Amino acid sequence: MSTAAPPPSLTLHRSSVTSAARVTAAATAAPGNAAHLSNLDKLFRNRGASSVETTSPPATVSPVLGTKRRKQPLLRLPSFLTRRARGAGEDPTTSSAPAMSPRRLERLLQPVAPDGPSPRGNIAATWRRLHGEDGWRGLLDPLHPDLRREIVRYGEFVDAAYASFLSHPDASPVAGGHGHHRLSPPALPDAAYRVTAPLFATSSVKLPPWLATAAPCAAQRTSLVGYVAVCDSPGEVRRMGRRDIVIALRGTCTVLEWAENVRAGLVPATDGNNSDEKSSPETTSPAAAKVECGFWNIYKTAGEHSPSLSEMVVSEIRRLLEQYKGEELSITVTGHSLGAALAVLIADELAGGVAGEANAPVAVFSFGGPRVGNRAFAARAEARGARVLRVVNAHDVVPRFPPANLPLPGYADVGRELRLDSRASPFLRPDADVACCHDLEAYIHLVDGFLGSHCPFRDNAKRSILRLVKNQGGNVKQLYISKAKDLRIQLDSADMPGPMMLGRAGDMAGAAASTVVECVH
Repeated sequence: MSTAAPPPSLTLHRSSVTSAARVTAAATAAPGNAAHLSNLDKLFRNRGASSVETTSPPATVSPVLGTKRRKQPLLRLPSFLTRRARGAGEDPTTSSAPAMSPRRLERLLQPVAPDGPSPRGNIAATWRRLHGEDGWRGLLDPLHPDLRREIVRYGEFVDAAYASFLSHPDASPVAGGHGHHRLSPPALPDAAYRVTAPLFATSSVKLPPWLATAAPCAAQRTSLVGYVAVCDSPGEVRRMGRRDIVIALRGTCTVLEWAENVRAGLVPATDGNNSDEKSSPETTSPAAAKVECGFWNIYKTAGEHSPSLSEMVVSEIRRLLEQYKGEELSITVTGHSLGAALAVLIADELAGGVAGEANAPVAVFSFGGPRVGNRAFAARAEARGARVLRVVNAHDVVPRFPPANLPLPGYADVGRELRLDSRASPFLRPDADVACCHDLEAYIHLVDGFLGSHCPFRDNAKRSILRLVKNQGGNVKQLYISKAKDLRIQLDSADMPGPMMLGRAGDMAGAAASTVVECVH
């Protein structure tokens, strides 16, 4: 049981001592939100006026982030699932928010925090625990700082998988599956890693010929779904205590992937790692390991010019294990939404096959993932050595599907759960809609601020909230949108605030790139 931390300070930073004293005194005399926000508004206006009179603001303080949205072959979230931004004349006092130093807010609204991410500690002695060797016992609540940093980092790898697909939405492997036409590797969030292979997934569903002719973009069966990367920095290998191989997977982004998602029937999960799976009649029994039909199809279906996702992953991991034979290795599979489901399937197959043979531990860090299979499948994956940590927002509906009691004996969760609550964020509205609750950027934001189930949001979190403001403008408290505008951070009117697409917006290239979106399972 974690110890409750003291509530976050309501005073401002020392850099504005005089103004801080006035705000604190006013708050003491009139403790309402209206009085507090009125004083905070005056503080911002005064600071902005002085900066205009004395000198122009630094370039790092006022980046130009508004760009036109590129059209992408993605699905828009139905309007009833999105939140339209509140009107310009809305009273900001209706959006309660904790007091925050102007400098801290300014820093959090930068594309990248000036003081960088959380410090990288040496984890060579503890990486196995952080990788789930003992089921993350004692590390989740309260959340260990090193584990928090690892989870955020793997979430950013998934972010790069989305950006890669959105940069090449029509990419496809060439004949034989060994080359890829005009496909540049994604910009990874960690320069210590390099991409070794892109990954493609193929849907087993086909559109009728007449519909495929009318909408060729929607008929694309094989799409870029992620990549394999390996840590290639000797210094980082020493810091982490091993060479890490990462498999990162995006969520649903195409019409045919959506069609697969709704195929919730259970099918036998026969990956061939156990000889008794290949022909045993027990594979059709109620107690056999079974998984969702749609996920299994996406994982095991081969394309016209490429092997299945399963074959691509196993082949590349086998090659890397052979290349780095004799070294301390780990395999980390990470994904969001549909990618989280595929990550569990990959971990199950690798742990029971090539990774198990090479004694390379396999761990999964999933974000907003749905249930994958039945209880027998969960037991098999864990028995094989796949360690799964599911990061779940309490208000995200996707991890609740498919329902545990449908069909009988039903679906079961795999591994351990790190439960977050979007209502704990001081930046998000308590009634944030389903788009925000499932958004990858929102997930990473919540992990970065999570201390424990009985603790307030981490007041020294350093991750920028700029992309959160851009992605989920209608779900961010109006105070922060107003302050972003006060700080002269230009927000594209087409992107924020307004109807939100389901998923994260942003880019891996920095503040000047166009807004992109991800889709939900």
